[in-house]
Amino acid sequence: MKPPPFDYVRPESLETLLSTLARLENAKILAGGQSLMPMLNLRYVFPDVLVDINRVPGLAGIRLEGDRLRIGAMTRQRAIETDPLAAAHFPILPEALRLVGHRQTRNRGTIGGSLCHLDPAAELPTVALLADATVEIAREGGTRTLSAAEFILGYMTTALGQDEVLTAVSFPLWHRPHGYSFQEFARRHGDFAIASAACLLALGPDGRIERVAIAIGGVGPVPQRMPAAEAALAGTRGEPEAVARALGFCDALDAIGDFHGSADYRRSVARSVLRKALGDARDRAAAAPTGPAQ
Repeated sequence: MKPPPFDYVRPESLETLLSTLARLENAKILAGGQSLMPMLNLRYVFPDVLVDINRVPGLAGIRLEGDRLRIGAMTRQRAIETDPLAAAHFPILPEALRLVGHRQTRNRGTIGGSLCHLDPAAELPTVALLADATVEIAREGGTRTLSAAEFILGYMTTALGQDEVLTAVSFPLWHRPHGYSFQEFARRHGDFAIASAACLLALGPDGRIERVAIAIGGVGPVPQRMPAAEAALAGTRGEPEAVARALGFCDALDAIGDFHGSADYRRSVARSVLRKALGDARDRAAAAPTGPAQ
């Protein structure tokens, strides 16, 4: 199929971009285009104007800012996957990105585009929710910052206004010793996950779990944190009984059923991938060197 007719603009500064968005009522931002272009061709979306932001300077790049890793919204997924700062300071991010589509799509796809598209099975929104990331948003006349939980409103729906653009996402760092794991099950490599599980886990000096974060993707209409499962693991050594209690909370996940599988099937898959993620994160935490990441 062919896309519906639309006008095309390509601003070359952030100021021009924001003023353009402020005067348009039915525009779509083109970043990497890996989700938007198929949706246009299938006529799922009907924008009057396509706003190409690929020539806007200052929207890409990866850097450390204190105890946070800040990534510009136009940073290509492949660039993050291979970046030494991301690997050293937030390794779950490149691990998750290796499961995103194929290298060809990651060469063009951006972190901001994935977060704004907000497919419930996408890996990057799940990691953002897991890490309590913050997103930076700009509009003509001001900026604002939201947590990932505030940014995610519902199925493929974010808190981003029509006249706003996401400019960056910031991930708070976890210091060593800590472990991480991102696991998913898909029908084929590169497909969207039927269920995914992401885990960050830090150990205290006595080997007990001092801090843990768990997020599940692909099961329901949005990525989901599991605070009850986190509480069940905190203070334990990750014994089988504690893991079993945590996995039991998968039964309460908001789940959808479709031609890939029923809601109960997705919860069952979530339990399996979470078991694997918890085990890997615990093993990595036990093997991690002490002291803050450098």
